[in-house]
Amino acid sequence: VQLQAYGGGLVQAGGSLRLSCAAAGSTFYDYAIGWFRQAPGKEREGVGCINIIDGSTYYADAVKGRFTISINNAKNMMYLQMDSLKPEDTAVYYCAADPNYSWSGMINTIKNNYGMDYWGKETQVTVSS
Repeated sequence: VQLQAYGGGLVQAGGSLRLSCAAAGSTFYDYAIGWFRQAPGKEREGVGCINIIDGSTYYADAVKGRFTISINNAKNMMYLQMDSLKPEDTAVYYCAADPNYSWSGMINTIKNNYGMDYWGKETQVTVSS
């Protein structure tokens, strides 16, 4: 599967952005999928994930209540709606997919920043104070 994240940009603190992740070559049904980010000088961290089958979501504590992940299976698209953005949300954001993780495995991956088999091209999000 080929993944492409887009929709990043510059926004003021308190603002919103919606990132999109397009999949080509396969459908999301075959994968566990989620979002990750890496801030300047920091390690990559998991942001959240969504269960393709029932739409369940899991979020890292840092974004819980502010970010929302959704999918459009018909379009093979995943979204990350980011509200109440903070300067510390500044990072490059990636969408990723892996055919081997169960739902619980994907949650563990977000929690512990485990690897994923497929990574999309990143999109930059910059939040100014």
